Amino acid sequence: MFKRTMRCNRGLRLLILHMTLALIATTLALPFVWMLFTSLKRLDEVGLESWLPEVFQWHNYADVFAMKGILFGRWYWNAIYVATWVTFLQVFTSSLAAFSFARLKWRGRDTVFLLYLATMMLPGLVMMIPNYQIMINLGLVDTLSGLILPCAFSAFGTFLMRQFMLSIPQSLDEAAEIDGASKWTLFWNVILPLSRPALVTLTIFTFIGNYNSMFWPLVMMKTPARYTLPIGLMAFESSRGQQTNLLMAAVAMSVIPMILLFVFMQKQLVKGIMLGGVKG
Repeated sequence: MFKRTMRCNRGLRLLILHMTLALIATTLALPFVWMLFTSLKRLDEVGLESWLPEVFQWHNYADVFAMKGILFGRWYWNAIYVATWVTFLQVFTSSLAAFSFARLKWRGRDTVFLLYLATMMLPGLVMMIPNYQIMINLGLVDTLSGLILPCAFSAFGTFLMRQFMLSIPQSLDEAAEIDGASKWTLFWNVILPLSRPALVTLTIFTFIGNYNSMFWPLVMMKTPARYTLPIGLMAFESSRGQQTNLLMAAVAMSVIPMILLFVFMQKQLVKGIMLGGVKG
């Protein structure tokens, strides 16, 4: 009788927990649902109380590409291009730096790592002026390269990768050295494959962060054809007044890469957060 009561209480607690989580998930999804329905309305329907459009305007998505002065396809490509390159460079440089801080022994290693971490305390806006001045000297203002290079290194990425690499047994290094492996071979063939969960986590965080970046592109870009998507979306509020329905259609299309990235890598993301974020 006691065991049966315990099972019933446990089942009730799980039911309440699942219902609570479902309610929270539904609440969080409401803005996204409103965005989708608004993207399928006529402009004069946007301010109405009803969420559902009278007639679904599927052509709104095609109209986004056909609007005069709106280079949506170009901005879409620029955002993906910049985010992809920044992600590749950050993951590569962070992995190399983390390997040095976690697996190699050299004088002043821990001090340099603490100084490197201290840069995380500086707000991004503080570093924007020095970075902009450097880009002027290099002649990279109003270029996509100027968006990529300053973001190619990440203290957070190095910290995340280092914490994960510290959890890998040191005996693997010793076994690789006995077999005659160089430091590069140890990094590329042993440590890096074992760090896959952390790599995926860093990849997702970096891509989403740079894909949605606005302040740095807003400062750097002068030519409309070189805008990234976050800057380009502001044109919907100025070229023809407030085109809210078309703006929502553009936003709905802009989130597709992030959704696909998360769907295909969510298992590794969760594993990376659990194993990499709490080690060290």
